[in-house]
Amino acid sequence: MLNVSHVSLAKLEAGIETIRRSPEDNGVVRMIVRRPRVDEREVLTEGELNLEEGLVGDTWKQRYSRHTPDGSANINAQIAIMSARVVELLAQSKERWSLAGDQLYVDLDLSEDNLPPGTQLAIGSAVIEVTAQPHTGCAKFAERYGTAATKFVNSAEGKRLRLRGINARVVRGGMIRVGDVVRKI
Repeated sequence: MLNVSHVSLAKLEAGIETIRRSPEDNGVVRMIVRRPRVDEREVLTEGELNLEEGLVGDTWKQRYSRHTPDGSANINAQIAIMSARVVELLAQSKERWSLAGDQLYVDLDLSEDNLPPGTQLAIGSAVIEVTAQPHTGCAKFAERYGTAATKFVNSAEGKRLRLRGINARVVRGGMIRVGDVVRKI
């Protein structure tokens, strides 16, 4: 991991206008990350999304969830998506983007006003659906990006814009690639 200092809250807040200018539709996949084991990341140029596994080769299905009665994988958090503009601001280098733990990093307005639960997004030959499952910064997120970053994404404005990201589930499997358009359907 690169040795970097965390970004100050003032610098994060100064970057909010760039984030607000994210496209409302026809965004772009900027990074795909598979998590083969806990705390491991594989940056991919392409990946397969399917109904059973989410991102094929990712450990989503094996992960414990406190949001299901039996602790099994939460279908409403099958695919975690974060704004590329947000992670670019937090991470300070592209090599540190994957530390956020999301699978897709997209240049798209992820706000609830733009993508309410139930919105379907076409990416490559796959379709995913935004769920109502909240996506918030955790202890690992704070460790990797700092407490200011956690405060920033979990602030009232951060939650409105969904700066920490959104959760989705796969509704039609298919191949996705870095550079694919993310289109509302």
